[in-house]
Amino acid sequence: MRTKVTADPNKPAPPKEYTFFQDVFEVVRQVPRGRVTSYGAIASYLGTRLSARMVGWAMNAAHGSGPKVPAHRVVNRNGMLTGKSHFATPTLMEELLKKEKVLVKDDKIVDFKNLFWDPCRELAL
Repeated sequence: MRTKVTADPNKPAPPKEYTFFQDVFEVVRQVPRGRVTSYGAIASYLGTRLSARMVGWAMNAAHGSGPKVPAHRVVNRNGMLTGKSHFATPTLMEELLKKEKVLVKDDKIVDFKNLFWDPCRELAL
């Protein structure tokens, strides 16, 4: 027979541990509507400059997480929709961006330089 374990109200709760993916999700949730960022920019912000590919893997896993992660706002360093194949349909990433008034032509963000949101500049460390 198992005994139910309850938290001791007199002891502080243990700190919540975050995974790299959760850290990525938190950054992506802060990208404003109508703006985009890159896998590499997120990796740099998190102090793992060479982990852009890991950020991409996190975006692949983001579709089922809550609260919602706007993965469609994350593109490659040139503004290309390289993650589009991981959405429910091949055009969903572009459709979501267009709803936010982000223009896409030939799978690339139009005016990428002006729409780019850099977490290293926008978020305090």
